[in-house]
Amino acid sequence: MTDIAPPPSHPVEELDNVVIRFAGDSGDGMQLAGDEFSKSVASAGHDFATHPDYPSEIRAPVGTLFGVSGYQLQYSAHEVFTSGDAPDVLVAMNPAALKVNLADLKYGGMAIVNVGAFTPANLEKAGYHANPLEDGSLSHYRVFPIDITSLTAQALEHSGLGRKDVARCKNYYALGLMFWLYHRPLEHEILDIERKFAREPALAAANIAALRAGFAFGDTTELFPVSYQVREAPRHPGRYRSVTGNQALALGFVAASEISGLPLFLGSYPITPASDILHTLAALRHHRVTTFQAEDEIAGVCSAIGASFGGALGLTTTSGPGMALKTEAIGLAVMTELPLVIVNVQRGGPSTGLPTRIEQSDLLQAMFGRHGEAPLPVLAASSPADCFECALEAARLAVRYMTPVILLSDGGIANSTEPWRIPDVAALPPIEVKFRVEPEGFHAYERDEHLARAWVRPGTPGLEHRIGGLEKDALTGDLSGDPLNHQKMVELRAAKVAGIARELPPLAVQGAQAGDVLVVGWGSTTGAIAQAVEVLHAEGLAVGHVHLRHLNPFPADLGELLGRFRKVLVPELNMGQLALLLRDRYLVDVVQLNKVQGRPFKVAEIAARIRELLP
Repeated sequence: MTDIAPPPSHPVEELDNVVIRFAGDSGDGMQLAGDEFSKSVASAGHDFATHPDYPSEIRAPVGTLFGVSGYQLQYSAHEVFTSGDAPDVLVAMNPAALKVNLADLKYGGMAIVNVGAFTPANLEKAGYHANPLEDGSLSHYRVFPIDITSLTAQALEHSGLGRKDVARCKNYYALGLMFWLYHRPLEHEILDIERKFAREPALAAANIAALRAGFAFGDTTELFPVSYQVREAPRHPGRYRSVTGNQALALGFVAASEISGLPLFLGSYPITPASDILHTLAALRHHRVTTFQAEDEIAGVCSAIGASFGGALGLTTTSGPGMALKTEAIGLAVMTELPLVIVNVQRGGPSTGLPTRIEQSDLLQAMFGRHGEAPLPVLAASSPADCFECALEAARLAVRYMTPVILLSDGGIANSTEPWRIPDVAALPPIEVKFRVEPEGFHAYERDEHLARAWVRPGTPGLEHRIGGLEKDALTGDLSGDPLNHQKMVELRAAKVAGIARELPPLAVQGAQAGDVLVVGWGSTTGAIAQAVEVLHAEGLAVGHVHLRHLNPFPADLGELLGRFRKVLVPELNMGQLALLLRDRYLVDVVQLNKVQGRPFKVAEIAARIRELLP
């Protein structure tokens, strides 16, 4: 079946890119609608980026501002850096969705509004004193009122479904309408619905009928003067799939297991927004993956340490609150010098905070959140696709240096989707593993050129040794309370981590290589920074951008790079944690740009701050 859109029946306007936001109640299926639309544009070869936005409340009252769920995506004929600063199109399924999202809609943007939900009760829940569709308050936008609720019910009048199930199909009606508006063909989506609801054929038929009805409404009504077509994107050969950050992490760790020859063990306790890593790996058990859903965070990390001691690739995943609970056990992994990867998918805090929102506020926790002198490597992924590479790198460092490694992601990366080019497995960097098997001359804490001690599987004849939380002799591994030995061991563990800097590749600088402003970023700020710097550099401004994957230790050439620019700007979704570390290490007068709103940076916010720093 050829996936080709039917010929247009309306005038068509060509676009370079578009930003669309679906918004409604948590039960309106907006996440699914946005995800399905992104799959459709991905199949056409467009670059895209998404940003799902979930409410923090588990069961917020229907129709309230607290329960609004959104999904924004940008797709383009060119490279896409972010999900977009502001939507060109807002699909609002009820008054609360309109109120929460209207301020973000571009001036003159399109609002497709489900008028069927604009009842007096829903207007009151959203805090409207008058119907915004009637009082002139939307005059700055192109508003298209459509009774999606009633039209869905009409389309499914003979479906045999109850009223509740019929109402659940209105997201597919909205999706069908958007497919028509942006010339997306239905064939692949219909096949996807049939697969998704294979065990419920009545629901599959109903959703397909709703999808077709929404598409037909756009095609036959006189409501829309034009439809839109995003120009074809250039094709880059390769095999691609859409991937979220959590999925990419899971795939990266499976790849690390295959490359290293080590079985993978995940000990984890479910927590938002990290749980999908556990879910994804649980489905990949045929790749020598063992997943253990522990009774708590402490059991999760301790089981992973035990797996590492037994000769497996130990992994534990969590978010900020879970990191606090894992702290003592991570110190144990530092003391025992066992390879372990700890993934922290950061979220808004403190405490329960904003569990479904984006934030980068756990960097200092990763650096110093343990008692005693317990340094370890810290990495940060910058995008969903980058999570795969970071998982490989974290596993490689853990095994090479016999140390726990913290890998930071965040809620924005975890749930967002982008195209990922599936790599050639043969081209992936090796992860060399050496287990000590020769008993002659064995000392448990004798070190190699990387200051890593030997990895010994328990039960290997002649290589019996003890591990644990008490300090060990710097050579034999026997218990030692000697003051000078403790000083030596603390310095050795620190030197081992610091030595990683020697093998890190030179930093790549986007834009100007020297000049007025260097923007230093880490984590999920990469897209907004990259686009802002690209625009300003194209204007002839001496602006550069470097993004840090390795946060402990810093790359060896970072200090020299900072010195090439008059000003250093650090945008962070926290109150200045990387800025503090850079000032301390390099004595640079760092300029901060901080945002803690549970939302990512806009390109315009970063570009405006850079302009303020230019001479």
